Amino acid sequence: MNAVRIAAIVLIVAGSLGLAYGSFSYTKETQQARIGPIELTVQDRQTVNIPVWAGVAAIVTGALLLFMPRNS
Repeated sequence: MNAVRIAAIVLIVAGSLGLAYGSFSYTKETQQARIGPIELTVQDRQTVNIPVWAGVAAIVTGALLLFMPRNS
């Protein structure tokens, strides 16, 4: 399998996952204050929304790369 085919499959899978889930969350730990040996940290939960157009564009681009005829 060549690199273009692998990239096409990755794009199709990523686009499908983006459409299926729509967003993902992660926890970000930040240091708020430090006074001597005492340290105050806060965990913030961040959510990233994946636009529908980005998922569709990834699937279409992957399909074009996968099914385009090669000049070899």
